[in-house]
Amino acid sequence: MSFIERVFKAPSESFFLFGPRGTGKSTWLKQHFSQALLIDLLQPNEVRQYSAYPEHLEDLISASSIKQIIIDEIQHVPSLLNVVHRLLEKKQGQQFILTGSSARKLKRTGVNLLAGRAVLRHFHPFMATELGKDFNLNSALQYGLLPVVMNRENPIEVLKTYISLYLKEEVQAESLVRNIGHFARFLEIASFSHGSILNISNMARETRVSRTIVENYLSVLEDLLLSFTVPVFTKRAKRATISHPKFYYFDTGIFQHLRPQGPLDRSTEISGLALEGLVAQHLRAWNDYQGTHCNLYYWRTRFGVEVDFILYGSNDFWAIEVKNSQHISSQDLSGLQAFCEDYPEATPLLLYRGKEKLKKKNILCLPVEEFLMRLSPGKILFS
Repeated sequence: MSFIERVFKAPSESFFLFGPRGTGKSTWLKQHFSQALLIDLLQPNEVRQYSAYPEHLEDLISASSIKQIIIDEIQHVPSLLNVVHRLLEKKQGQQFILTGSSARKLKRTGVNLLAGRAVLRHFHPFMATELGKDFNLNSALQYGLLPVVMNRENPIEVLKTYISLYLKEEVQAESLVRNIGHFARFLEIASFSHGSILNISNMARETRVSRTIVENYLSVLEDLLLSFTVPVFTKRAKRATISHPKFYYFDTGIFQHLRPQGPLDRSTEISGLALEGLVAQHLRAWNDYQGTHCNLYYWRTRFGVEVDFILYGSNDFWAIEVKNSQHISSQDLSGLQAFCEDYPEATPLLLYRGKEKLKKKNILCLPVEEFLMRLSPGKILFS
């Protein structure tokens, strides 16, 4: 597909750029830093050279007038960070852009993360606003918004290859788990928790491994940037809330591919979970790209009253409910009403599959497609 301009804005200083594979990090960098020196650590010969002689980077840069240096997939040679640190301390005007699709090896080896000399940024799948008229809600729900998948003749096959690539090149090659078969089974089991409260005991039972191993598997997923969790909102709580987070795969296409579906599965239930996940990944991207440092939560009392997302920050306080239906009932509004009774400062918003912008019981109800299309960094959530 042709190059699509992203809403991500690069910092002026050195920065880490983390994001799952296939989100378009390398494509974006080549477009915006076309004159930069590129060290591609997906190339085996580069990995061998810099693993054996990380100081070669310093020699290379010292002999060059290039001021922008990209090190792609830095997690494959963590020792290079020590060299980058030394070069930054010399303050010779270089800007380092260090990309990664996994934080696992960096965290596990306890390597130097440049002591704050480089800021941390994240890259996400496409947002609807980036695609404009090419955004299709039904396609996004089924195949996701990964650039590597979109507009391919066989997106299902691409998603299958994508998961296999992660299992082979990230999980197995880096020895992140002992039993790759158990982990592959876990990926499928975890899909049943997408958009749901994490129950590690149930996941361990279904995967047929110990609870400790499942906790490690979840940690691996998060470090590989393939999943994220949303904690429960408890600030100034007036009602007893539950304590467990909700789990999401980072892209709806990954969830749809991993989620087994058969005659006994209700398609509306699966598409509802996909819709909730699609909104979640957009909220994360919107928040990361504009740097407002809002926190994303959900709210659920011990009696089952729930709001899908709470967005809370210094200037934002939104309660957002997502409904996979074309019509709105009084029951659909009950969670938002209960939350606003406890938190009148919050602005409630209901997203649904209908076509009309409505206001019911003082709650703004918006077509979810319109919301996603208008969600853009630098703009308020909605007005």
